[in-house]
Amino acid sequence: MTPFTSLTAVAAPLDIANVDTDKIIPARFLRKLRSADAGYDPYLFYYLRFDGDGGERPGFFLNQAPYRNARILVADVNFGCGSSREGAVYALMDYGFRAVIAASFGDIHYANEIQNGMLPVILPEDTCRELRRQITRKPGSELTIDLPSQTVTDTDGIAHRFEIDAVYKERLLKGLDEVGMVLQHLPEIEAFEREHYAQHPWLA
Repeated sequence: MTPFTSLTAVAAPLDIANVDTDKIIPARFLRKLRSADAGYDPYLFYYLRFDGDGGERPGFFLNQAPYRNARILVADVNFGCGSSREGAVYALMDYGFRAVIAASFGDIHYANEIQNGMLPVILPEDTCRELRRQITRKPGSELTIDLPSQTVTDTDGIAHRFEIDAVYKERLLKGLDEVGMVLQHLPEIEAFEREHYAQHPWLA
C-alpha cells in the first residue's frame, strides 16, 4: 500500500448529499473481474456519468476536461452511506482518487478507504461547501492535503485543520493495512509463542 503523506492535486466537486455506495459503483459491476489491467474505474458513478446508451452526460463533473484527472474529491454530507461494499473504494482508487473530503462519511466506507490507503477527510459542512465553490469557480484548481499537519489548504491559501484517529494516521503514513500493522510486531509475537510453548509444551 502506498503511504499517504502530502498531496497537491486537482480537486473535483460532487455537490450531492447522501451519495451511497451503489451510486459510487452499481452492484451489477461488482461481478466483473478487477485486475491491474482492468480496474473498476469505468464503473465509477456509472449512472451519473453515462446515459442509457452509454454516452457521457456532459453536465457531470468527471466528463468535463478540467476534472478528468482529479485526484481529490470534495463531496457533501454522508458520503459512502449504504452497503459496506469495498468495491466503492476500488472504483474511486482505480479512477485515480487518493482522498475524499466530506462533511461526514458512512462509517464502513470511511474505514474501507483507510484500509486501502485512501484518506477520508472530514471538514465542517460550510467548509466543504466553500471548497466546492472555489473549485467550481476555477475548474482545474488544486487543493493540498497534508496528513502530518492534518490540514487542507484551499485555493486561497487558507489551511483548514481536520481530525483523524492517531492509529489511522499512522497506518496511512506508513502505508500499512491492519495486517501490516500487526506484522510490524512479528518478532515479538514469535518470541512470545516460543516462550509460551516452552512453558506449556503439551499445547504444541
